[in-house]
Amino acid sequence: MPGNKLNQKSASKPARQLLFSEALQHKRLASTSTNPQTSSPPTESTTMAEKSHSTTMDRILQEITIVSRRIEGMNASITSLTLETKSMRAEIAGFQSRVTGLEQHMGLVEAQTTMSRDRDQDLIYLRSKLTDMEDRSRRDNIRLHGIPENEKGVDVQSFLRSILPKLTSLDFDPPIEFQRAHRVGPKCPGNSSRPRPIIACFLRHNQTRQILQAARKHRPFQLDQYDIRITADYSKETNDRRKAFLALRPRLRQLEIKYGIFDPARMWVTKNRVSKDFYNPEELQLFLDSFQPQSMDSTSTSDSHDNGGDNEGNLPPGQEKTDTAQLHYNKRALPTSYVEASIDSR
Repeated sequence: MPGNKLNQKSASKPARQLLFSEALQHKRLASTSTNPQTSSPPTESTTMAEKSHSTTMDRILQEITIVSRRIEGMNASITSLTLETKSMRAEIAGFQSRVTGLEQHMGLVEAQTTMSRDRDQDLIYLRSKLTDMEDRSRRDNIRLHGIPENEKGVDVQSFLRSILPKLTSLDFDPPIEFQRAHRVGPKCPGNSSRPRPIIACFLRHNQTRQILQAARKHRPFQLDQYDIRITADYSKETNDRRKAFLALRPRLRQLEIKYGIFDPARMWVTKNRVSKDFYNPEELQLFLDSFQPQSMDSTSTSDSHDNGGDNEGNLPPGQEKTDTAQLHYNKRALPTSYVEASIDSR
């Protein structure tokens, strides 16, 4: 065993020397290659390779410089875009807040508009009811036009009690009684050729109807060479509607259409034995505009209408008076439903 160990040591010693000599040789070669003084002079091929290598590196450096500049420009553009985006976001936020405010305001406006529309409808309804009440309160009234004004101190009621039976040729039983009777409006100074009308409120409604029916048959009455007209008493709105209808009478006669105005404000027309009622003067005007005089049937007839109001139908030429009133239709006129209810109730 000790002999074997000695043999191994003697055998490995030359190998160690060989390895050491090889490492020393390699070290020397490395030192000679790194030392420029001891290196061999460069050849022509080596110089060309180095030049091409340096040219390539310069190009790479130039491209890197260009790319870096582009990147810097892109960074500046990105920065400006970021600032613009922030400002746009702020503006959009402001717009959104303004739009929200406008939507809220529009909601309030729509609510107010709806309320205003409802109020307008309520006002129209209340106005129609008020006019209805006023017309109902005037059902017992009549108006006398053309009676000359007498001296002061004359009792109007006594005067009417004496002349109404003579004018209408009616026997009133019981005698006529008034709630009130007076002239309408202030007295004109001096001698006026147009006396103020007299308004009389009867105590009994049937006497009012009898006088109005007699007034429709005898138009006008004669009193001491004066023409006396007796008409019903209506509210201003109803009178405006009636005047608007009456202003169309010349056109109706021109078209040879039979017509009649009924209580309180309803125009009835007949064409070719077909009757039609109008509660709105504008609708009647449109109806008349759709016809020409040559297309009308002059032989058209109609049945008589029995109603409680004035019937301003076709009259003989000697009894007709030219109506100079213009068509001033009141836009606040009563709706059709009110007119129909008034006709049925009067």
